[in-house]
Amino acid sequence: MTFFKGVDISIQQEIEQLGAKYYDQGKEGDAVQILASYGVNAARLRLWHHPYDESGQPYGGGTNDLAATIALARRTAQHGMQFMLDMHYSDFWADPTTQVKPKAWQELTGTALEDAVYRHTYDTLQALGSQGLAPELIQIGNEITNGLLWPDGSTDNRDAMIRLLAAGVQAAKDCQPEIRTIIHLDWGGDNALYRRWFDPIAEAGLDYDIIGMSYYPFWHGTMEQLRHNMNDVTARYDKDVLIAETAFPFTTEQIASETMIFTAEHADTVPYTIDPQGQLDYMVELMQTIQAVEGGRGLGFFYWEPTWANLRSACWAAEPGTRYLNKDNNVANVWANLALFDLEGHALPALQAIREFK
Repeated sequence: MTFFKGVDISIQQEIEQLGAKYYDQGKEGDAVQILASYGVNAARLRLWHHPYDESGQPYGGGTNDLAATIALARRTAQHGMQFMLDMHYSDFWADPTTQVKPKAWQELTGTALEDAVYRHTYDTLQALGSQGLAPELIQIGNEITNGLLWPDGSTDNRDAMIRLLAAGVQAAKDCQPEIRTIIHLDWGGDNALYRRWFDPIAEAGLDYDIIGMSYYPFWHGTMEQLRHNMNDVTARYDKDVLIAETAFPFTTEQIASETMIFTAEHADTVPYTIDPQGQLDYMVELMQTIQAVEGGRGLGFFYWEPTWANLRSACWAAEPGTRYLNKDNNVANVWANLALFDLEGHALPALQAIREFK
């Protein structure tokens, strides 16, 4: 079975258009090719429904519509990578704090909303398949710890949430019977959360394949807590497990903005140094932990946005995107110190550890 050494590079096309450059051993190269040369064997790509405002201005953050997803999927396939599709079921970012219905679905409820989920999932996979880009894996929602498509599919409306998930799973299987479906939460170190969340899913008989976890060690518990949770859920629910998102910083230096995700205040929360060696050490321990899941049921990891460059213009959103989510106008570069390339774009040692891990 393939051990996924994956990356989510959904912002790649946009960030290169902004001028990002990448280097390996001092030589400039294509970021996807460099990642592939270090043993990266899979790409996770998010899909937003319509990431544009009423006048057609893009929301930013990769503006990951179907056309962008097809372009990136084709590019990663050319380097031999498998493909994991991350369906957000939203026009922009979906996560535990934000699950906004697509604009086109705002008036839909009940079976009409379930039908929209089914059709969107089926049509997307059909479009990808027609391009020879059928994904091996698909997430039915992104970090849906508090549900999806609020308010209809929130965890406060659990039965409705399960029906929406079932519509997405069924569409995926109807269009592409061999595809493996993923249900993805954050807080990978919180076993009580996973039991509380997945017990009703199991009772309802939802026919998914993999439990996906986000695990960022400065937010989501210790590595030992992650290890315990992965072993428990694989046995309790008879499912494989995948780290759908992870990352670790190589510096606390403030770059390109004043609002980085990882700052010096986080450094004391993790048992690794905040430097390239600490990033390498984290990745080695994570890979060993996943590989050691009982029964060989740990499938691998996807490193989130490892090519996010040190550019002031490389931001999580454009102004229309912040307006859409009713956020403030801070459109900062928040992620560059968590990438697998340093602030000048050079490949970091953690990539070598990924290549050497067997």
